[in-house]
Amino acid sequence: MPAVCPMVQVEGSLVSDSPDSAVLNLFSAPTAAWFDRSFPAPTLAQVGAWRAIAAGHDVLVVAPTGSGKTLAAFLWALDQGVRRSLQATDPPPQRRRTLYISPLKALASDIERNLRSPLVGIGQAAAQLDLALPDMTVGIRTGDTPPDERRRQMRNPPDVWITTPESLFLLMTSAARDALIDVDTIIIDEIHAIAGTKRGAHLALTIARLEEFIGRHHPDRRLQRIGLSATARPVADIAQFLAPPRADSNSDTVIVQPESVKAWNIKVVVPVPDMADLGATVESFDGSAAGESAPTSLWPHVEERLVDLIAQRQATLVFVNSRRLAERLTARLNEVWQIRNDSTDLIARAHHGSVSKDQRRLIEEDLKAGRLPAVIATSSMELGIDMGSIDLVVQVESPPSVASGLQRIGRAGHQVGATSYGVFFPKYRGDLVHTAVVTERMQAGDIEALSIPRNPLDVLAQQVIAAVAMDTWISTDLLAVMRRAAPFSQLGDRAWEATLDMLAGRYPSDDFAELRPRLVWDRIADTLTARPGAQRLAVTSGGTIPDRGLFTVYLMGTTNRVGELDEEMVYESRVGDVFSLGATSWRIEEITHDRVFVSPAVGQVGRLPFWRGDRPGRPLELGIAIGEFLRTLDVSVAAESSATKRLSDAGLDDFARRNLLAYLAEQRAATGVLPSDTSIVVERFRDELGDWRIVVHSPFGAQVHAPWALALGARLRAEFDVEPQIMHADDGIVLRLPDTMDDAAPRAVADLVMLDPDEIDALVTSSIGGSALFAGRFRECAARALLLPRRNPGKRSPLWQQRQRSAHLLSVASRYPDFPIVLETVRECLQDVFDLTGLRKILTDIAQRKITVVDVESQQPSPFAQSLLFGYVAEFLYDGDAPLAERRAAALTLDTGLLAELMGQSELRDLLDSEVIAHVIARVGRHSPPPRHAEDVADLLRLVGPISVSDAHLRQIPTDWLTHLVATRRAIKVRVGGHDHIAAIEDAARLRDALGVALPVGIPDAFLTSVDKPLQDLLLRYARTHGPFSALQVATAFGLGEHVAERALAEQVAQGRLLEGDFTPGRIGTEWCDADVLRQIRRGTVAALRSEAEPVPPQIFARFLPAWQGISTPQRGVDALLRALELLAGVSLPASQLETLILPQRVKDYRVGDLDALLSTGEVVWWGVGALPGGDGWLRLAPADLAAPLLPQAPPPIGLAGRALAALHERGAQFFRPLWEYLSAAESVSDTELEVALWQLVWGGHITNDTLAPLRVHLSHPKKKSSRASTKSIHAIPGTTPTPALAARSRSGRTRPRTARLRAGRGPTANGPASMAGRWSALGPISTDPTERLLAKCEAIVERYGIATRNIVAAEDVTGGFAAAYRVFSSMEEAQLLRRTYAIEGLGAAQFAVPGAVDRLRQMATADTPGDSPTSYTLAAADVAQPYGAALPWPQLPGARPSRAAGALVTMTDGCLVWHLERGLRTMSSWTHPEAVLRSAAKSLAAGLSQLDRRCVIVRINGSSVGELTNDPVVEALLSAGFVRTPRGISLYRS
Repeated sequence: MPAVCPMVQVEGSLVSDSPDSAVLNLFSAPTAAWFDRSFPAPTLAQVGAWRAIAAGHDVLVVAPTGSGKTLAAFLWALDQGVRRSLQATDPPPQRRRTLYISPLKALASDIERNLRSPLVGIGQAAAQLDLALPDMTVGIRTGDTPPDERRRQMRNPPDVWITTPESLFLLMTSAARDALIDVDTIIIDEIHAIAGTKRGAHLALTIARLEEFIGRHHPDRRLQRIGLSATARPVADIAQFLAPPRADSNSDTVIVQPESVKAWNIKVVVPVPDMADLGATVESFDGSAAGESAPTSLWPHVEERLVDLIAQRQATLVFVNSRRLAERLTARLNEVWQIRNDSTDLIARAHHGSVSKDQRRLIEEDLKAGRLPAVIATSSMELGIDMGSIDLVVQVESPPSVASGLQRIGRAGHQVGATSYGVFFPKYRGDLVHTAVVTERMQAGDIEALSIPRNPLDVLAQQVIAAVAMDTWISTDLLAVMRRAAPFSQLGDRAWEATLDMLAGRYPSDDFAELRPRLVWDRIADTLTARPGAQRLAVTSGGTIPDRGLFTVYLMGTTNRVGELDEEMVYESRVGDVFSLGATSWRIEEITHDRVFVSPAVGQVGRLPFWRGDRPGRPLELGIAIGEFLRTLDVSVAAESSATKRLSDAGLDDFARRNLLAYLAEQRAATGVLPSDTSIVVERFRDELGDWRIVVHSPFGAQVHAPWALALGARLRAEFDVEPQIMHADDGIVLRLPDTMDDAAPRAVADLVMLDPDEIDALVTSSIGGSALFAGRFRECAARALLLPRRNPGKRSPLWQQRQRSAHLLSVASRYPDFPIVLETVRECLQDVFDLTGLRKILTDIAQRKITVVDVESQQPSPFAQSLLFGYVAEFLYDGDAPLAERRAAALTLDTGLLAELMGQSELRDLLDSEVIAHVIARVGRHSPPPRHAEDVADLLRLVGPISVSDAHLRQIPTDWLTHLVATRRAIKVRVGGHDHIAAIEDAARLRDALGVALPVGIPDAFLTSVDKPLQDLLLRYARTHGPFSALQVATAFGLGEHVAERALAEQVAQGRLLEGDFTPGRIGTEWCDADVLRQIRRGTVAALRSEAEPVPPQIFARFLPAWQGISTPQRGVDALLRALELLAGVSLPASQLETLILPQRVKDYRVGDLDALLSTGEVVWWGVGALPGGDGWLRLAPADLAAPLLPQAPPPIGLAGRALAALHERGAQFFRPLWEYLSAAESVSDTELEVALWQLVWGGHITNDTLAPLRVHLSHPKKKSSRASTKSIHAIPGTTPTPALAARSRSGRTRPRTARLRAGRGPTANGPASMAGRWSALGPISTDPTERLLAKCEAIVERYGIATRNIVAAEDVTGGFAAAYRVFSSMEEAQLLRRTYAIEGLGAAQFAVPGAVDRLRQMATADTPGDSPTSYTLAAADVAQPYGAALPWPQLPGARPSRAAGALVTMTDGCLVWHLERGLRTMSSWTHPEAVLRSAAKSLAAGLSQLDRRCVIVRINGSSVGELTNDPVVEALLSAGFVRTPRGISLYRS
């Protein structure tokens, strides 16, 4: 166990009353002299630290911010250098160096600057004492250190190294480690920030490696370790993490923890008397959800108060919990400040991890220099960065933990003995409870205990690769080194060997290349040797911070880094967009695969960026404290003075106290009891659709509720066979159960909450594997274990690619129960993310009746439940990774009132047309036409309200008309808002009662009678006669205060008379609008978009489709093939024409190997949808990421086919022979029987293959098909053409030898018949949700055709027909993904087009007709690029029976149908066209038949025998193209 400093005891025992200044005698004279001149006396922390360090102990110093911890550690290290320099020995004493490790690069730079003072001061003191000291050097080594500086450090290592955990790892995994040989002291600052994470485990292993490395050169040297923290608990565990006990050392770790004398002045401020009247909970989430203020929001009040606080002080630091909120709050504070002062100055700037380090440094310097009044920061400034003299710290929303609150508020009054001033602004009433408990515990110093991860195998794997890359190791020796790190001190031999097995290639890498061995483990000699590339892998992909796939933002034309943007944010952005980052607007100039280039957009309003991220859940310890707070406060409410005093002591102001007590009283009235540390409340109620909502109220935090929710879901599925929708949060669990369930089921939830504590571990463990949490954590663990290395180091790795690779690896790894990273992921979820121990304890207390479960049924959600339901709404809106079916189900159970309040109209600003808005404003405001006479003016005054004199001139109203109306008492002249207005006399009482306007004398009493709600009347009329307006505009128009106007507008929003949101493009801030006016604007915007396209003739669409499908300009390569398959996703195509005509027309120089490569890698999947005669069939293909909702829901097969399908589901992908062996084990099966069964499954839409080879063989060798026909079919496929000799022998009709059959793909192989080549697998996963399937089908249609019509939907066989598809298309139009238009004549009014399709269609319509050089295409009749018989009807032709049958061909010229050849290519239907068109069509047909390599004998044309046709233009055109007459007809054969 760690020792305790003699003068200090753990847990804040008393220390000596005053520091012993004699401790300075431990230092050299120059150091003591400098300290004595600079400081009045050492602090208690410094005295304890120096004595323990001088005694040679490892030391953990735990003291509040501003107690001199960092100086205590550094001064001793610097003094040791001074002492060695003053020793006159021969040889001179060996140099000793100090290694300082900071969790932040910014903190490292800060320390380097702060060290300059003692270095210079000690040097000057030595000079005054006539002592010569050599210069002591300080060097920073981080990822930002320039290469030339790194080389200098290698040649001349600094006396003090300042680095980060990741940079130290890189130093130890390169030749630069030699520069660390002389290190004898390690200082770890802010140790609490890393000890409880895998980053800390990684650092512990790096230090263990460093100590072993130094020991090779200095066997007698032992690293002295010093840890610094202001919020460390439990100190004993952290001390053990800092310096684990060693058998070869008698030195204990000393904990220096003097009693805290830190003074705190903390206030909790609520700027409104009643938070219940505000939609404060709309902002009860963070991350990407922290958007614009919702109606009746608390934010304007918070922003105004914040500006007041900032303006009263020199330097203010404002902390928030998300980057987006930092950007949003910065923008709003600057806006408020600029409006107040009528200036463009900034009052605040945003500071967070996505702002570049250069920008952050400038912001920090501006704040310290007094040039910037405030900084809005996230946790990027939480740790001990020196920000100079901070007067006040403001925390918006409760901090994540008590320790975090202490760190943040401690930034103010950072000097020794100074008081730290902090102000908290809760965001909603539930947050107020959390804030009150946090501030109470902050002042008591009750911080949460952290837990140190034990044996994280992903970190171990990475460090093993790094260590072995540098040296050859004996396995047991390396294990001993790893066990020197505290997180791995109990690492078992089995886990160690499993990790080595993984790294040495025990798990085969055939399915996943990154599983290849990274080291060689000679199990006989027990040696570990690196394989080539191991060091590069460790250096380029090392570390523990997950890669979020962020885009780096650079200033255009430079290498200056601006910051980082979330991948999803960039995908939603376009060149020219303006966004805000760090209080600066930037215009996007270019977007590459890994970078965004921007230029300054001065004066332009940019949209706020967002970043996806997980927020850690509330720890159980804090949850218990909140529960105890609710229980004891509930008891003391009877004596209100007692509760008030407690809340006052916690720092709550009067409004905060009243809001909190009212909140608890309302909850108690709703449920009868408050949830607490001894009571759990299960509340159930029905939503507006009649479904059950069940809320489990519990204060124990998300770390307990998350596994609890998993277990509840599993139990509900088992008990009631339903798939419940469950959301967990810090304050409870929300479940939604469908109304179809028995009423007893919701009541049973209260019983299900009381799970057996002995079963909870198994229940959660069995459920975790299928969760999104597990998939995400597995990706991060695999990356840490170097199983998902960066493909291009230094470049961004897209997150979607990481997810794909991770899913692939997981599919491979899940086959092995002992795969270390799967086990580590489960451990991380169960131990690091979840608090299973805490949940088990709570369930045990429930079973023992120490915690009671109260079951309550209510008519409407209680106040606590409403807060949780807002979180449910937020999850629905922003959980973009959830499948559509889940999102739809969530939407169906939402309270529409909550949803409307949350959504508002915040996105309309980007959708509405500014010209339409101006037009509507002119119409509703009666701006035109101008009045014709005075009576029109009188009507105008009544309809529009008071008109200013200046506005009357703009409206072209003659002055004498106004004078006449005033003189005749039909209007009055009044001053409104400081300006002269003319108002209808009927408004006299309204203006007087609402605005206090002084009325002229002589107004009849009839117009002075008070009216009900006069201000409401004026506001609503203003809204009806104006477009979107701001509160400031209303305030200016009526001479009101802006806040008064906002409150009045909020009342109308609450009553549904006005709408609030963002409406006008280019305008910043919230606006209001009359519902009918907004409806007109939206209708006008949609109409304007629709009117942009005039309809074109149908044949233009037939010209358009080949171009849209890429047939007119085919591209080469796999990308072109993949694009073609995306356009063909889910459409039925003839198998015989797929690779002979359809794909070669879209992909230049098409080769079957490209398609097989996409199939084998899983990027594309194919399936059958029906067999045809002659071995042909209908086939569908789709990229894998689009396939799930497009796959068929086929009925289950029976017989051998059913057994084979079950085997593929059970055993996964199988070659033919293993599958045959498996089925034959139960019942004898022949190859032929199994082959027939598999083809039944193929055409039935049950199975697929990782190659098309079996289909090609099947097409070339159908039952009873001639050898000639077989040869022709297989020859026609690009990339499979046999030798000329073989082709000649086949044409002669002779039987081919066995070798020829094999070359054509026929014959037995080791895995079965050639027609059964490749691996067969069951199709899946198949989405069964009808909404998801319908949406996917509709998206595929518009992607495929560019324009969706009723006929196309019918041809695509959409479930529910056009009526169902219409609803989807309409929704897509509202989101501006589609545009409703009337683009093609005669195809119905309801047409929907993707952006760009209509413009391209119109371009074709207006382009010059080719004339003598028409363009012709010969296509498969079933090809979607030819619309006849699907989107367009077949042209009339007597006797013709054209169809889209498999094998049939059509020839089109400039969109007009010229010929149709039926299956068999013997019967032609021909439409009348000019000679030039027919000749062009004939050339196209000849080229198409040559591509097919099929012999074509046209026997009949339009019902007439070809032999009977003389001087026929069609026959003449065919002959001119190379066809020849034969006794049977007209023939074309090309070899």
